[in-house]
Amino acid sequence: MAAGALWGLVAALETHRGRDRAVRALSYGCQLAGAALPGPGGLPGGLLAASAQLSSCRTALRLFDDLAMLRHSCSYGLGPEGEDALVRGLSVLCNAANQLYYPCEHLAWAADVGIVRGGSQKWWTRSTALWGCALLLGILRTSPQRQQKLRVQVKAEVLSILMDTADLCNAIHWLPPGFLWAGRFPPWLVGLLGTISSLIGIYQASRGANSEAA
Repeated sequence: MAAGALWGLVAALETHRGRDRAVRALSYGCQLAGAALPGPGGLPGGLLAASAQLSSCRTALRLFDDLAMLRHSCSYGLGPEGEDALVRGLSVLCNAANQLYYPCEHLAWAADVGIVRGGSQKWWTRSTALWGCALLLGILRTSPQRQQKLRVQVKAEVLSILMDTADLCNAIHWLPPGFLWAGRFPPWLVGLLGTISSLIGIYQASRGANSEAA
């Protein structure tokens, strides 16, 4: 059992998505530890710096994700005819939000490094808002799916809702102050929510890879 889980994790880390989830977990873990430890410098400061660099690494790697997302959106289209109409509509909107997220983030990154002129904050805000919308749509889409497959997939769906909810909480925190709890989370809470979400993602990826290997 343990060996199967280990090989599933190894197989997941050999994929781009699995490795991204591992880097994400490490980034949030460093932020959580750095914010929880006392003192502004030394080890806490180093952990926070490592978290920022790992986050920047993920941003750069996402420069190549547009086409993969476009392929997914095109392959889904308007959804299979036999699927629930509400689920299809939410899925299409979720795909559209995810598709628009990438160019907004790319423009924010390009403005930060000086490739394009102008401030990056508006593009970071737009990309975060689109990410939050996609997460909310994903949560709403999961609810009718849970009713249809309650006995078979309840554990997987609950974990997915928990993961998306943790990310949605952070997404709202990163929006401009004045909207709900935007800007009010302490760094340790951001790290904790991100770590929880990332660990669930790694677990799901390793389970999926292990099932394929079996």
